[in-house]
Amino acid sequence: MEKGFINIYTGNGKGKTTAAFGLAVRAALADKKVYIGQFVKDMKYSETGISDYLKNIVIEQLGNGCYIYSKPSQEDIEKAKESLHKCSGILKSNQYDLVILDEVIIAIYLGLLDEDHVIEVVSGKHPNVEVVLTGRYASNKLIQMADLVTDMQEIKHYYTKGVLSRKGFDC
Repeated sequence: MEKGFINIYTGNGKGKTTAAFGLAVRAALADKKVYIGQFVKDMKYSETGISDYLKNIVIEQLGNGCYIYSKPSQEDIEKAKESLHKCSGILKSNQYDLVILDEVIIAIYLGLLDEDHVIEVVSGKHPNVEVVLTGRYASNKLIQMADLVTDMQEIKHYYTKGVLSRKGFDC
């Protein structure tokens, strides 16, 4: 087996989750097993249907919803901690070749998860497991831990002209 690396997709631009799902498809088509845990998200976006087509991709939505406009409750924090604990076991098990912790960085930023605990969990992964963390606001500490960091920067976006999310392209 090859060594698995720690990847971060961050930045204020569009495409972090999209890039992670693209990697998931590539891995699945190479007969690799993929687990995607979506922190924060609880709605069924277009990408969540991918496991209907590629059976070696497992997707779980681990969040209670998005907290952009409100503070997370203690229940939300406990759910995030339980989800991270579950992902810790998955990362150590070597059951999956690729593990994606989608929006885990936002979960840290919003106060749902402790950054040091996330770093401990990710650092404790099985050596063969490739892991991807996505979300805005990756700290220098997270960036230092990672082997690969991609910073998606918004240069121009049509939502500034009032275009809402479009199914299949944005959600």
